[in-house]
Amino acid sequence: MAPEVMFDRKHSGYGMPCAKCKTYYAADLRSCPVCNTCERMSPALEAIPATVHASAPAVDPAVLEEERERFLREFNAQNLASQGEASAARGCVNRENHPNGLEPASVCGSCHQHVRERMDVLEAALHMDVKEAAQIVYEAVWADPTDSTKTYENAAQALLSELRKRSGVTPLYELLQPTSH
Repeated sequence: MAPEVMFDRKHSGYGMPCAKCKTYYAADLRSCPVCNTCERMSPALEAIPATVHASAPAVDPAVLEEERERFLREFNAQNLASQGEASAARGCVNRENHPNGLEPASVCGSCHQHVRERMDVLEAALHMDVKEAAQIVYEAVWADPTDSTKTYENAAQALLSELRKRSGVTPLYELLQPTSH
């Protein structure tokens, strides 16, 4: 049998804030737990005086739009200039590759990371074991022993196909297939 959980009281949510200290407290409490005031703020909003709106000068919408466009052009120019300064100041992380000075970066970090990952996969494919390469060449040479003039070509094609497969490179002949539309 599971033990029963007893609740002393159920909270009814927050009411209006205290008129004195502006603290929100539960709606079922009679006074503020902070300052013990019983009065809460009124939910009615004060009306904004109409004189504030009447005193503002009338602005031509065309002039306002022209001012906005000028501001945006200046802001974008300043933004581009500051980005160029920041990237030039930051420079390349491989400083040993730039003995004559740094150039500003023109590739974002996520694109650079993606290209770096692809390069790592391609490099890993080139680290094929000699025994594996010899086995691929052997199988390609003996796959078609009838034409001895094509054995080197078959071996080279088999080795290149295996490297492409391991590196994830799409074979060129698939790219050159005519479309059916």
